[in-house]
Amino acid sequence: MTVAVILLSIAVVLLVALLSAVGAGMLARIDGATWPTACTRAAGTFAAVLALAITAALSPLFT
Repeated sequence: MTVAVILLSIAVVLLVALLSAVGAGMLARIDGATWPTACTRAAGTFAAVLALAITAALSPLFT
């Protein structure tokens, strides 16, 4: 049961990160950014969401 919860949590975090990245890329493209710039912004957003999720998951271990 614990493994299933962990895998579902990872899937949800990845889905949220992916949707956030797509949204950031679309907004950058609508704003007039070039494709490489939009991809860079999307990648930065994806990395930021993953870093936030990892930090939130590990914070109880360090307090």
